[in-house]
Amino acid sequence: LRSSSGVWGGLVQPGGSLRLSCAASGFTLDYYALGWFRQAPGKEREWVSCISSSDGSTYYADSVKGRFTISRDNSKNTVYLRMNSLKPEDTAVYYCAVGPLELCSRYPKAMDYWGKGTQVTVSS
Repeated sequence: LRSSSGVWGGLVQPGGSLRLSCAASGFTLDYYALGWFRQAPGKEREWVSCISSSDGSTYYADSVKGRFTISRDNSKNTVYLRMNSLKPEDTAVYYCAVGPLELCSRYPKAMDYWGKGTQVTVSS
């Protein structure tokens, strides 16, 4: 999995927006649920969002609901995370992940593959 951000260095001011992307090579993501997790300094990796493959249903952690949007483009073998109204507490390393099933899981240990992580820093 290869990940990237739409802003150089992943730096954005509070209230700003950023889109993360994660592309896979070597296998198709069509049939797998895709998730985003994040890990802030001193904290465990936490689930942020997930999109299923069966019906495209999306799920969000309460902390990001209404601000983040997960999407996927199977033609590009890519999953995205659009982050709006960013807050300093959103600062973390963000990881995309591929689950073993078509349905979403909120548990990091359930994920089979991980992106290398993208630093997102929300600061004024």
